[in-house]
Amino acid sequence: MSQSVRTYALFALVAVLIIGTGVLQGPNLALTILNMGLVSAIMALGVNLQWGIAGLFNVGVMGFVALGGLAVVLTSMPPVPEAWSAGGLRAWGSVLLAGLLVVLSGFVYRKTRKGWLVALLLVAGFFLYRWMRDPAVSAIEAVDPAATGYLGGFDLPVVLAWPVGGLLAAGAAWVIGKTALGLRSDYLAIATLGISEIIIAVIKNEDWLSRGVKNVNGLPRPVPAEIDLQNDPGFVEAAAGWGFDATTASTLYVKLGYSLMFTAVLILLLVLAQLALNSPWGRMMRAIRDNEVSAQAMGKDVTYRHLQVFILGSAICGIAGAMMTTLDGLFAPTAYQPLRYTFLIWVMVIVGGSGNNLGAVLGGFIIWFLWIQVETLGPELMGYLTFWLPEGSAVKAHLLESVAHMRLLTMGLILLLVLRFSPRGLLPEK
Repeated sequence: MSQSVRTYALFALVAVLIIGTGVLQGPNLALTILNMGLVSAIMALGVNLQWGIAGLFNVGVMGFVALGGLAVVLTSMPPVPEAWSAGGLRAWGSVLLAGLLVVLSGFVYRKTRKGWLVALLLVAGFFLYRWMRDPAVSAIEAVDPAATGYLGGFDLPVVLAWPVGGLLAAGAAWVIGKTALGLRSDYLAIATLGISEIIIAVIKNEDWLSRGVKNVNGLPRPVPAEIDLQNDPGFVEAAAGWGFDATTASTLYVKLGYSLMFTAVLILLLVLAQLALNSPWGRMMRAIRDNEVSAQAMGKDVTYRHLQVFILGSAICGIAGAMMTTLDGLFAPTAYQPLRYTFLIWVMVIVGGSGNNLGAVLGGFIIWFLWIQVETLGPELMGYLTFWLPEGSAVKAHLLESVAHMRLLTMGLILLLVLRFSPRGLLPEK
């Protein structure tokens, strides 16, 4: 089977699976899977840009996705005037001070090469930073902590948060890249994982910025609210004409709206990624991936090119994180777990086909579909497999209690099967 035919066949299979879900389990579940599949495909596209094209082993995906979610809060939530009056400018001034101290420390070290002077500057700056920050943060978090206790955002359209999420992630990637991209691949993986955990820890504990573990509810949406549609006589009449009640029709309408928006973003990013892959820049990145020593001998600045692609891939993950938070309507820092936002995304890239943008998108859809369906169908399947065991059997009870782990078992099994029978993924790089 040729590569083109295989690509069409596998994407047709994905379409059949989603449509079949709509027919057998309801259109609501099908659209839910489709929407998160689109977001997952974008995340996989970002990781594939880093690993599949450039060979960068980034396991800090979770941190960049979380920064995308934070961008939704900072961009689209209304500001809290009382909190800003209590210490908003002083709190952000302390953040600016911290950044200036880091830049100044680097400048002083480059000019003097005196470590003790840099250490003295950082210690003095730390106390100045805490003197400026602590009273402001305490005052902000004391403003109606049950409902707000943070500064809020800039009350801009929520769709603007998607590119802002990409910019936040790109900025963090620049800092990380300048620090860690000279490391060997295994050390780079450790560094990116550690830094992503630091990002999550900061978001969880800086209540003045994101409400921390209290979560931010009621995020603005780019589509109408279901209740508003249900109260619209014209919509109710149109829904009845299609044979739907108002509640079901409003839910489907909203989810379909998200599907169209997410599809547009995915197509745009996929086209750009394909153009980059087939350009001289993409050929250069693959040459660096395959043999860094030869690329350096040809005069290529390997570290700079790695920084470029690291920033681009992280920005795509940040955009996906902002889209996901918009879809959920909730920013919950405790929900960012490596299992979901790092391991699963890597499985998507490996199963789909590392180095192939279409393969990464395919892996995003297939793995997310199975991740959801195993949770839905797992208990029923385990019931069928154990029906012949007598009631009260310890083995039967253990299997039924362990059904919650079928997701992990399924992901591991799929990964093993793909690596055994198609080591380069379902859609290998040409």
